[in-house]
Parts: sequence; structure tokens; C-alpha cells
Amino acid sequence: MVKLRLKRCGRKQRVVYRIVAIDVRSRREGRDLRKVGFYDPINNQTYLNVPAILYFLEKGAQPTGTVHDISKKAGVFMELSFNQQMKLN
Repeated sequence: MVKLRLKRCGRKQRVVYRIVAIDVRSRREGRDLRKVGFYDPINNQTYLNVPAILYFLEKGAQPTGTVHDISKKAGVFMELSFNQQMKLN
């Protein structure tokens, strides 16, 4: 199973997280399938590769709580529901 979760990067007291698609059995700093964004909690900046996130969500990937909140603020799930409605029509 694939999850969208945070991968810790940066240095001590200056953390930056990458948002990655990764196998559930891998550890936090393990090998990821694809990098789909980053999150800087200190400067409150995010960058999301929305098409890549949508691809993994459509394939059944589950976001963790924090990644879900970040994606929700960026409007990814509204776009996901819009894409699903377009496929039905």
C-alpha cells in the first residue's frame, strides 16, 4: 500500500519536510516512490505537485493526517472530486 507522508530533511532546529509517495512498510527516511511537494513549517510555505498527488490518490494512496490537512488547504481534494465527476459524465 502506498501512502503520502512527510519525509524529514534539513538540519537541526531548521526542519523542512518533503511530501513523498512511499510504501507503507518503509521507514520515514526510506526510499520514496516519488517526491510530490515540500512543506516548511517555520516559514509556513508549501509547494505541491498537484497532478502527481492526484495521480497517487486516484490509484488508492492514503495521505497521513498532516499531508491531508496540507492538501485540503491547497484545494487538492476539490480538484479530485471534480476529476471524478468528469469521468462519470
